[in-house]
Amino acid sequence: MPPSAHHIRATVEAYLTRYPSERDALAPLFDVLAGEEDPTSRKTFPTHVTCSAIVIDSSSRVLHIQHNATGKALAPGGHNEPGDQNLPGAALRELFEETGIPHNAVVPLPGFETVPLDIDVHGIAANAAKGEPAHQHVDFRWVFLLRSQHAVTLQAEEVSDYEWRSFEDSASPTVRAKLALLPRLTHS
Repeated sequence: MPPSAHHIRATVEAYLTRYPSERDALAPLFDVLAGEEDPTSRKTFPTHVTCSAIVIDSSSRVLHIQHNATGKALAPGGHNEPGDQNLPGAALRELFEETGIPHNAVVPLPGFETVPLDIDVHGIAANAAKGEPAHQHVDFRWVFLLRSQHAVTLQAEEVSDYEWRSFEDSASPTVRAKLALLPRLTHS
């Protein structure tokens, strides 16, 4: 059973206690949460929830994948599936599907077990081949520490390459800014 609108709203409210200035930017999410449709369904338009995994290795570098559809370097992530029971679980499933890194190879960054590091609202162009109008993704970006080195095995249909980038070179400006605020990370 996918995460409920109530669960998503509670997660967003917890996030906004850390980042209250972002409330207005999340207005599209509050609109979809007030509706009757499943906010995690890829068929909910004009806005639906996606989840990404911000994975940090022992050298304080962030995993990025080269996403085939966009040509951009992104954190592993994507749409929720009906079997996803919670938002971080969706991010971990996508991490495994796109990179082969299993959920037991990472742990949530302490303090971020139930609250994402970042929530980003971004536009997606219409895709006539998929029958999708232009819409918005509200991406819940969950932060995890890589417990030990693990081989990255890419899902060739969606991902063409990967790289580990320093916090300062993270592709997302909002993630980059929030990573800069973290205390020096130590892995256990």
